[in-house]
Amino acid sequence: MTNFTRRDVIKTTLGAGAAVAASGAGLLTPVEAAAQAADVEKGAKLRLLRWSQFVQGDIDTWMANTKKFTELTGVEVRVDREAWPDVAPKASVAANVGAGPDIVLDFFDVPHLFADKLVPLTDIATDLGKKYGGWFPVAEKYAKRGNNWIGLPLGAAGACMVHRKSHMQAAGFSTFPKDTAGFLELCKALQAKGTPAGFALGNAVGDGSWTYWLMWAFGGKMVDDKNNVVINSPETIKALEYARQLYPTFINGTLGWLDPNNNKAFLDGQISLTNNGISVYYAAKNSQDPKIKEMVEDIEHASFPIGPVGRPTELHLFSQAYVFKYCKAPKAAKAYLKFMWEKEQYEPWQSASIGYITHALKDYENNAVWKSDPKNLPYRDTVKNMLWHGYSGQLGYSSAAALNDYIVNNMVAQAASGAKTPQEAAAEAEKRLIRVYKV
Repeated sequence: MTNFTRRDVIKTTLGAGAAVAASGAGLLTPVEAAAQAADVEKGAKLRLLRWSQFVQGDIDTWMANTKKFTELTGVEVRVDREAWPDVAPKASVAANVGAGPDIVLDFFDVPHLFADKLVPLTDIATDLGKKYGGWFPVAEKYAKRGNNWIGLPLGAAGACMVHRKSHMQAAGFSTFPKDTAGFLELCKALQAKGTPAGFALGNAVGDGSWTYWLMWAFGGKMVDDKNNVVINSPETIKALEYARQLYPTFINGTLGWLDPNNNKAFLDGQISLTNNGISVYYAAKNSQDPKIKEMVEDIEHASFPIGPVGRPTELHLFSQAYVFKYCKAPKAAKAYLKFMWEKEQYEPWQSASIGYITHALKDYENNAVWKSDPKNLPYRDTVKNMLWHGYSGQLGYSSAAALNDYIVNNMVAQAASGAKTPQEAAAEAEKRLIRVYKV
């Protein structure tokens, strides 16, 4: 937990056109001037609950930006951090009791579970969209309820195919395959060389998202546009048959893997290929272990291969902020969010975490982080390429329950491992989804 105490701010009036920043560094930028002039509640204090950082640069810069907001506005902001799986349960409790954090930075479709208890953010979302080229379609899908914005999209912890270049080349591939057929052949070749792949098949929310990519890549999906359960389809069966061919190429133990396992296995040299955020590369670059440091030049990233459907079908760990109606300073809360999402704050924050969160605003694809290192670039388009986890239906209680119950993850794990036939695994997933979508 971090507290920023209230302090005196700039005393020169903006009308004079020469306000000086609280730090004494010079004239205010337009964004800083707008923040200082924002109509916020007198004596406003805010409490933000957000997920703990995956990379240190994220939280360091987030807190520096928060401090700058406090200096400009006098609004005290307390930031609490929790392990990301714990944020949604705490937010749900707050929604039920009507007390707790004012602002929550959460994942996926959580705000849809208590949309009527949230402050509409349509005005600031619209302003940011107009200023920065609009929002990617998936961002609107996650953040809007009808025509109202109930969340403000931060972006996604994008995943790419993280691999060892030298091991890929030793297996006979000069470049990473762009389609699922080539991907299977690469995994077979890596396994034959003793440098296997490894993908989480346990109850991993983030790293288990590759199972959605697999299902969608072959044309399968949980539900249709009207939320009718359609998972038990010929397309899903084809995806599961593919998974059955893929699984023998994995290192042993992936059925029990949770989100941390593939990171550890990769950095330990046990696997040569997995799906992950840029945190593996970040960890290697900042490691004090010479053996891990040696990996840096050999680590490369690639987009998920395209399946028979002929287009990207990715799922990433999407994050957005929302504000509860019990917040005593909603104007200050919206001013804070808008300030933090402006390019002056967002771009340095994104760079400090080497692009761990891919932007949801289209113009931010020109941000410096994507030009600073060619290995960052594959992460730039992850939000542009992604679908929502309730595709192609609506988000809400049912889609959240399906995700939380790991229905797709379990289906792929059962079929891939041979615990069930593809037909049996799809039929069981269908039964589970029908129960969920009746709610």
